[in-house]
Amino acid sequence: MTDDIECIGAVMLLRADGAVLLQHRDDKPGLRAANQWVPPGGHCHSGELAIECARREFWEETTYRCRELRLLTSFISDNDEGWGPQRLHVFWDLYDEKQQIHCLEGQAIKFITRERAEQIDVPRYILSIWDELARILPVCTQLQRG
Repeated sequence: MTDDIECIGAVMLLRADGAVLLQHRDDKPGLRAANQWVPPGGHCHSGELAIECARREFWEETTYRCRELRLLTSFISDNDEGWGPQRLHVFWDLYDEKQQIHCLEGQAIKFITRERAEQIDVPRYILSIWDELARILPVCTQLQRG
């Protein structure tokens, strides 16, 4: 990774019914994805691996401890709001149905279905990432049973 592209780690926590945990970002001027629904995550510290960043940020924002993060996708994102590029690493894990989830950052946090996500304000890349996750959903279901 190059030093001029900021690194972001995020987690899509998948519930058994296919819903994903999304965070409603604060509506603050200058905040990337302000007032949009995104998977919890954030900026990597210098020298921090993306998976470590995703695990740390998810915990800091939800108090949920991911069990086994798996890389879903990595890509360089540039948006229409004039922000510079960022390298986004998206991991996924299965919700254990036991731990409580708390909203410690943003306006709200909740599990949202793919259909509902089409009706709310999400960055355009979220739905395509969700579709990638749906392609591996049979594997996710087997892992949850196993």
